[in-house]
Amino acid sequence: MTVEQNVLQQHSQKHQQTLLNQLREVTGTTDVQLLQQALQVSNGDLAEAVAFLTEKNAKVPQQDETTYYQTSQVASDRYISVGSQADTNVIDLTGDDKDDLQRAIALSLEESNRAFRETGITDEEQAISRVLEASIAENKASLKRTHTEVWSDSPNPHDRKRIDSCPVGLKNVGNTCWFSAVIQSLFNLLEFQRLVLNYSPPARVHDLPRNQKEHRNLPFMQELRNLFSLMVGSKRKYVDPSRAVEILKDAFKSSESQQQDVSEFTHKLLDWLEDAFQMKAEEDREGEKPKNPMVELFYGRFLAVGVLEGKKFENTEMFGQYPLQVNGFKDLHECLEAAMIEGEIESLHSAENSARSGQEHWFTELPPVLTFELSRFEFNQALGRPEKIHNKLEFPSMLYMDRYMDRNREITRIKREEIRRLKEHLTLLQQRLERYLSYGSGPKRFPLADVLQYAMEFASSKPVCTSPVEDIDSSAPPGGTTGQQLPPPSTAEQDPLPPSESSVSASGPAAAPAAAQQQRVPIHKPFTQSRLPPDLPMHPAPRHITEEELRVLEGCLHRWRSEVENDTRDLQGSITRIHRTIELMYSDKSMMQVPYKLHAVLVHEGQANAGHYWAYIYDPHQRCWMKYNDISVTKSSWEELVRDSFGGYRNASAYCLMYINDKKPFLIEEEFDKETGQILSGMDKLPPDLKQYVKEDNELFDKEIEEWDALQARKAQQEKLALATAAAAAAAAAASAASTTTTSSSSPQPMSIESSPPDNAAPQQDPEYMEQPSPTNDSKHLQEDTERAISRAAAEQEERSPEALLNAAIKLEYARLLRFAQEDTPPENDYRLQHIIVYFIQNQAPKKILERTLLTQFADRNLAFDERCKSIMNVARAKLDLIKPEEVNMDEYEMWHQTYRNFRETTIFMMTGLELFQKTNYVEALMYLVYSYQYNKELLLKGLYRGHDEELLGHYRRECLLKLNEQAAAMFETGEEPEVTTGLGIMNELVVPCIPLLLVHDAERDLLAVEDMRNRWCSYLGQEMESNLQEKLTDFLPKLLDCSTEIKGFHDPPKVPTYSTLELCERFSRIMAAVCRVPAAGR
Repeated sequence: MTVEQNVLQQHSQKHQQTLLNQLREVTGTTDVQLLQQALQVSNGDLAEAVAFLTEKNAKVPQQDETTYYQTSQVASDRYISVGSQADTNVIDLTGDDKDDLQRAIALSLEESNRAFRETGITDEEQAISRVLEASIAENKASLKRTHTEVWSDSPNPHDRKRIDSCPVGLKNVGNTCWFSAVIQSLFNLLEFQRLVLNYSPPARVHDLPRNQKEHRNLPFMQELRNLFSLMVGSKRKYVDPSRAVEILKDAFKSSESQQQDVSEFTHKLLDWLEDAFQMKAEEDREGEKPKNPMVELFYGRFLAVGVLEGKKFENTEMFGQYPLQVNGFKDLHECLEAAMIEGEIESLHSAENSARSGQEHWFTELPPVLTFELSRFEFNQALGRPEKIHNKLEFPSMLYMDRYMDRNREITRIKREEIRRLKEHLTLLQQRLERYLSYGSGPKRFPLADVLQYAMEFASSKPVCTSPVEDIDSSAPPGGTTGQQLPPPSTAEQDPLPPSESSVSASGPAAAPAAAQQQRVPIHKPFTQSRLPPDLPMHPAPRHITEEELRVLEGCLHRWRSEVENDTRDLQGSITRIHRTIELMYSDKSMMQVPYKLHAVLVHEGQANAGHYWAYIYDPHQRCWMKYNDISVTKSSWEELVRDSFGGYRNASAYCLMYINDKKPFLIEEEFDKETGQILSGMDKLPPDLKQYVKEDNELFDKEIEEWDALQARKAQQEKLALATAAAAAAAAAASAASTTTTSSSSPQPMSIESSPPDNAAPQQDPEYMEQPSPTNDSKHLQEDTERAISRAAAEQEERSPEALLNAAIKLEYARLLRFAQEDTPPENDYRLQHIIVYFIQNQAPKKILERTLLTQFADRNLAFDERCKSIMNVARAKLDLIKPEEVNMDEYEMWHQTYRNFRETTIFMMTGLELFQKTNYVEALMYLVYSYQYNKELLLKGLYRGHDEELLGHYRRECLLKLNEQAAAMFETGEEPEVTTGLGIMNELVVPCIPLLLVHDAERDLLAVEDMRNRWCSYLGQEMESNLQEKLTDFLPKLLDCSTEIKGFHDPPKVPTYSTLELCERFSRIMAAVCRVPAAGR
């Protein structure tokens, strides 16, 4: 059938396909040939066709072979199920109320047909509309979400700004990750991209669209052009596809929402694009045969060659996405081989008349873009719902299609026959090898070579001529027992009691006469009967064997073992050679002339009813794989693609493979300027109308950035003024206090970073690790250290001038803190918390920062209790005043002190979270652990010793999420409304927002934890439950299965109290000692 004929008959064919889809949906039968036969038997009456398929206890009827192979009418649809391997068992939907059910089905089908006649909208299109409506509703609902949810946009436009020429992501506007995956795969086909961008609607459409298709397809085409243009030239990191999705939603009328197979959306998307280009092609080529670029790009043809009772037939059919079954196959070639051959095919190659029938498919024309649809869903008839197939299926990065081409039909048949013969021989060899590797007649089998080796070892062991229980040394102490229980000996062999036992027995109050003692001799005494004789070997050995017997036996066993090993090696070598021969069967150059390179892999993670989609797309310019996960676009690798796409490892696996003809580079090549010869990139790719569209959008984004920057500048100015006011007030208060207590110090205390407040502290509160306005436990502790250093300096220093004492005291204090910094301490003793200088030394702070910090410590006004300390304080303060700005970079000084404040704050978050976790208060512990991990990670980015053990924090953050997930799941399992609501609230408000934190760094343990949480909830899909629980589970699962790693908003950090250094160190030591008692393997 030609393209032109196919276009003319399109409406009729699609109506027939609609009948098939309705019949498939009602009965659950997926076998296309059986559905076709039911329609023909019923003359197109759907009610009779359903009755035919749902007959109680019906077996699959004998098909009309002529009807089976004459597929030119229905099977000419581009989306026929090719090579289906599905189970042909029908579903019994009748039960006891068969008549009622049949009437209900007939009524449903009658209403469906009437709706189609009145609106021209098929049930398939309405189903797609439902999922689109759900997406739009979710998008509208997302606008009302608070900032505590991770899927809200970041208010900072700089976070949403595109970096250089990085690919642009697509925002998930509500369960539309499937839309993003498909659109990104098509967009990165540069030939397809050019076709869409340069598309112009037919001129007559500007007057009035002729039919409903034009009302639907042309506006969508324009929105797709707008979306593609933004993906080319936008300054945004990701763009919003809502308007394109809105067009799709408005194309159909539906008020319900339900899940829809993404492959159905892809089918329809290509259909709509084809219709739009067909209208343009008909206008541009009036009077000529129109060429549709969508058909030329995505559609191919195959030849169905069959035999019916010895009579051969051939049919040419078109295809778009080629469906392949996954179940039962290990790689893509096995899937293709199975799809290309149906039924018994021996008669195809034989001249003899045979009753056997079958058919083969041979490609006559492959499209430039070859798409395989992997069928990973099957209908579970027992549960009445679809299930996902997680089997592993490998596919190559370069696929050679020569063996499936019609022109290589005879060569391929010869090679297939040779492979069949080799596989038969391979099966025999593997069976023979199995007899060598699993030898024996009992339930346990062992390699024969090992059995012979064991026999040789037994025969050559040291012989023992006595019974294992004879000659036991009765004087051996009880502690010599090995714990083995041997059979009790006879009375004659029984050992006497040891002296200790005899004395105890004789002196007991129930001592019996000698006859009674003899009666008790056979009683089993483990301490004497379980001991092994000192000369008994560690393994069994023969009792009697002569040298001659041993020599003959060893010779036989050694010879037999060598023969077995040689036979095993020969069999393994033959098997390996046959495998290699099969692998290289199509490796000659004549069968490598049709290369197809893997362009994109569309991945689904989850179960049949819910999941998340993303795409891996190859970038030929960067020569690497890119991962397109909604708004996140990152570099990836073939290894990551294999892990996520092959299946069998997690719930993730490929459901669609897109290959491109490697001999047609125009598919992915950039366009060149015809005048300059330069590659067109960015805005230069766009036609004038789209350039203007993108320019306006970029101007809006630039304006948003300017407004944000201006707002932040105003906030910074206000904060600066507030800090200056607070600093002035503090200085004035300090000066007033100093003037009232002493007249010798008339100048106010100089301001430095140690007087600036921490982020979450009160504006005028000094940091706890430096001097305080009034003596506190913290400043007292620091004051005692300082006075101790001064006393030691006075005792050791001959010169008693204040300056000399200050210098000596600073050196002594520094030496003490240096020893702490260099000491290797257990985790519960962290000297960094005791003094800021220890933290600075371990992180190699500049010398000037250390000196000024120590001077500040000795300039503390609380030292002025005796004349010596008072004079040293005055000297230290004078030295601080003499430090010039160019000598110490105050910005750097402030940065170091701010870092230490952040370290203490992170410690408090960590300590509080671990304490709550120990008390099993996981709800409150989570936020402390999450923020401590995030803050700690920021510290560690600047240096190894700036934070705490990242692995420890990561472990408890992960464990806390797993505990909460377990609690929420247990609440859901109760089925009680309050418990279910609370459990889902925990998941939605706490666990789900934290999942991107575990996914973003791709750590193996975090990924496994996420997988465990998802598997727990996905396991409920196969269980019976109330309809309201099923509805809540269906609403919740897409959020849980969303694999986006973009974190755009979160809960505000919890408030933390302030602790003195002494209290902080004590609480930290207690919790770390408790935590470190958990073995590292458990963490």
